Amino acid sequence: MDMTINKQPNQYEKKENGLIVNAPAKINLSLLISGKRDDGFHGIETIMAKIAWYDQLIIERSDKPGIELICSGPHWAPQDDSNLVIKAARAIENLCSTKLSLKITLVKNIPAGTGLGSASSDCAATLLGINKLCKLNIPESDILNMASALGSDIPFFVGSNLAYCTGRGEIITEIDVKFPFTCLLITPDISVSTASVYKSYKHDKDEYSKLSKIIHPIIEKKDVDLAAKMCTNMLAKSCFGLNDELAQLYSSIKDLDMNRLCLSGSGSALYMLFDNSEKELAKQYQQTLSDHIGCKSILVNNSLW
Repeated sequence: MDMTINKQPNQYEKKENGLIVNAPAKINLSLLISGKRDDGFHGIETIMAKIAWYDQLIIERSDKPGIELICSGPHWAPQDDSNLVIKAARAIENLCSTKLSLKITLVKNIPAGTGLGSASSDCAATLLGINKLCKLNIPESDILNMASALGSDIPFFVGSNLAYCTGRGEIITEIDVKFPFTCLLITPDISVSTASVYKSYKHDKDEYSKLSKIIHPIIEKKDVDLAAKMCTNMLAKSCFGLNDELAQLYSSIKDLDMNRLCLSGSGSALYMLFDNSEKELAKQYQQTLSDHIGCKSILVNNSLW
């Protein structure tokens, strides 16, 4: 069972009368919660890395006024105004005081409720794609402001493939080092509510203090590999507490005594990281997961952009 995604498309691909924008997933290499803020959000400190698994936005000019959204692909996405793709298009209309005539097809390859940020990435891809296709020349600072207003993770997807994100997640510090990896990504048929995970989260100040004293110096040195090997995610306890099936899957995989097993974001996706020189080992572990547990998994590399 070798399910490997090797293709690394360009971010943008030309299409007659339109533009294709590839929207990558992400994993959290490290995730600390600094506590609840005065605005009700939780403060986070996380290293995020884009991976080479993509939703696709096909943005085309239309003779019909307004924004038409069509959702296709193997996974569900809302085909109404609740979709962040529509919200992104409306934000551009409001900023530019203009009405757009576009048909947008969202090809949903990445499941929602997995902690992989696909909806946020789709939103960022929409902002970037419309700006490029319609030649609106919106400055990146305005794109980032719209992204921040639309959701905490969205600004990350506007920029580089590796970053340290703080605040609600909207304060982005790009990490300008190369960090190539192979990721064995486990995607169970379990959808996790991010809002529920945060709502049930019980903050441990001592745990945060202990972890931050270790991780902050590592981040300052840009030693991403060491930070990733710590496999720190302060949302894991809350996530597993809400999802017995996911907790059992995590425990079953841990019992196989393979590589470090991490939770991405608020879940449900789990992953193991390997050096690119360890691809064959990653394939062996993938086969072991299939033989002993039967869970879905894919092998992906870090995204190059």
